[in-house]
Amino acid sequence: MKALFLLLVVLIAGRSTQHTQPPAEAVTGEWLSPRKDSRITIYRQGDQYLGKIVWGTGTATTDQNNPDPGLRSRNLIGLVILNGFVYDGRSTWANGTIYDPREGKTYSCKMILTTPNSLSIRGYVGVSLFGRTEVWSRVTPGRPNP
Repeated sequence: MKALFLLLVVLIAGRSTQHTQPPAEAVTGEWLSPRKDSRITIYRQGDQYLGKIVWGTGTATTDQNNPDPGLRSRNLIGLVILNGFVYDGRSTWANGTIYDPREGKTYSCKMILTTPNSLSIRGYVGVSLFGRTEVWSRVTPGRPNP
C-alpha cells in the first residue's frame, strides 16, 4: 500500500512540473504595439500566421517610407506586416517576416508568447542576435483605444 501511495505521489509531482505549451492558436487575436499607437490582428491562414494593422499607425496613414514608390500611397490600415510564421510547438512562432512601415524595411522575425497577454516580437537581420525586440500586449475585449 505504501508503494502504491508513493508511486501516485511521484506521478502527480512529475505531472505538475511539466510545462504545458500553449496551442498554436494562442497567438491569434488583437495586439497593442509598445507605443500604444497601433493595433495588429494576428490570424491563421492555412498553416501560417499573419498580422495586419487594424487601428492607429500614429500620424502616418499611408506607407510613405516604402522603398517601392508604387506602394507609398497604400493605406497602413489593413496592411499585412507579419507574414509566414509557423508554430514550433514551444511557445514560438518562427520563420516569419515583419514589415516596419516607419522605416520601410522588412526583417526576419520570430514571436514568443511569454505570457497569455504578452508577445515578444524580435525582428532581425541575418541571425536573431542582431535585432530588436518589442513586447506587444494583448487587447482585451471591450478595451477602448488608448
